[in-house]
Parts: sequence; structure tokens; C-alpha cells
Amino acid sequence: MARTLRLDPILIQAVIAGSLSFAHLHDIADAAGQAGWKAWAYPISVDLLLVAAWRRMRTLRATDRPARAAWTWFVIALTASVGANVATAGLLDLHHVPATLRVLVAGWPALAFLGGTLLAHTPPTAVPAPATTEPLPATPADPASPVTLDRTPAAPAPAPAGAPELPPAPAAAPAVPAALVVHARKVADAHQAATGHRIDTGTLRTRLGVPPAVADAIAAQLT
Repeated sequence: MARTLRLDPILIQAVIAGSLSFAHLHDIADAAGQAGWKAWAYPISVDLLLVAAWRRMRTLRATDRPARAAWTWFVIALTASVGANVATAGLLDLHHVPATLRVLVAGWPALAFLGGTLLAHTPPTAVPAPATTEPLPATPADPASPVTLDRTPAAPAPAPAGAPELPPAPAAAPAVPAALVVHARKVADAHQAATGHRIDTGTLRTRLGVPPAVADAIAAQLT
């Protein structure tokens, strides 16, 4: 069965708007003295920083982490894009560009490189592992009398002859705080939304920064 090609009006509008913004950024860069291939590289740099900041904001918000830095770089890239579009609307003489605009255009590559580096290499915030408390030994009735603690484990009693050998009892699962389970569920939902697959125990343990036993206990509650 032949598939019919259907044009998406939203996609068409995005292509038109992106092309116009691209051309305006190129005209501003060319008027500011960045001729040749450099004038075409400026709109690519601005649009890539805008998209990278937006994707970073969505990833951070999906895991309930602060996105102030990503939002700052998004505003910077959006200001550069909107400013170029407004400047080409007859408000600026492209044949006599002020020195301030030349300085801003010349300094943009360093600013965009810094923003892209920070967005790409921001480490994820790991959730601290729950602290385990060990019960204190009982206080003796007489503080003056010395107390000697025998830490030698008691030997197990021998099994009677002919008795069947029992399998070892499974280790008790560690207690997991409810807040950590809620955060792990959000991380798992964000991973499935981004990759289309359920998160495995190893990836969950790396994202949460918890011991393997705690990660297994959390994974058992997420199923």
C-alpha cells in the first residue's frame, strides 16, 4: 500500500521562521565585518546554542533538578536571535554598523563556546545514599565495672544426623526511604521517555549513586 506524503503545517512554519532568522543573523554578522564563511557560521552557532539550552532544560526538569544555568544560556541565545531579527527591520544602517555591535559580534564565538561547554559537561546531581545506623551497646548498670565484649561469632549448632540440609536464608533487603523511591521512579520515567526502554538496575544505580543492594531494592519496588 502506497504511503501518502502529508505536509505538517507546524513543520513548514518552523522551516520558514528558521530560514528567515538564519538570514537575518547572517546579514548582521556580515555587516559587522565577519565576511565569507564566518558570516554563515554565526547563525548556526546561535541556533545550536538555543537548541542545546532548551534540551538541557527539559532533561533537568524531568529529573527535578535546577535548570537556572540552562535557562540563562537559553535567554542569551534567544536575545542574540531576536536582536538580529529586529535590527534588520530598518532600525540599523547595515552600511554603518556601530562599534558596539562589532564588538558583540566578534566576542560571540567565545561566549557560545563557553555556554556549549558548560551545557555539555554539567555533571548530574547524585542522590546521597541513605545512612545506616548501628545500634549502640547497652550501658552496664555499674559504670565502674569494666565490660568486655566478646565479638567472636558463635559457632552454629551441628545438625542432627540424617537431617536434610536446608538452603541458606536469603539476606534481608535494605530499607529504602520513600522519598528515594519517588525520586527513582521519576528518573526511570525520564529514562524510558528519552530512550523508549525501561531503565536497568545498573543504570539506575549509576544515576542515583547508591550501593548495589539499595539499587536492587529500589528496582524491585519500581516493577
